[in-house]
Amino acid sequence: MTHATDTATDPAACDDTVTISTDGSCLGNPGPGGWAAVLSARGKTRELSGGYRRTTNNRMELLAAIEALATLTRPCTVILRTDSKYVKEAITQRWLANWQRNGWMTSAKKPVKNKDLWLRLAEQLKGHKVDFRWVMGHAGDPDNERCDVLAKTAATKSGLAVDVGYEAGN
Repeated sequence: MTHATDTATDPAACDDTVTISTDGSCLGNPGPGGWAAVLSARGKTRELSGGYRRTTNNRMELLAAIEALATLTRPCTVILRTDSKYVKEAITQRWLANWQRNGWMTSAKKPVKNKDLWLRLAEQLKGHKVDFRWVMGHAGDPDNERCDVLAKTAATKSGLAVDVGYEAGN
């Protein structure tokens, strides 16, 4: 289940740089979870959020980036701001590339967790120039704080969807 609020002309139809702030939340880990993103471009903002009945915080952090990138309607330059070192470092430290090259095994020869979402993120990164930047969570950054509120709110809604990937053990 995804919720989008378009506050003006859609920044997902980018002509220039799109800034995306993301956050994931889990009420218990695992537990009910939510993800959120705030996209900004050309002075316009769009908010996205969604939630699942039972999931993990890392899955929600990943989904925030995936869902935000999925809204982009053509190749863009993106500044993706996240408070998840798990998401940022998987890209900037080339973990994702190494996992793909090594048959989805970690350097410790264990299966990569959340493979289903890493595959989706890899697909969403194609065609975009994405600069992943870490921001400290709960430190007063307005977009990060807004994403936190949206993600937590999404996690508390009734009728949340099943996170099929989590339930399948990905």
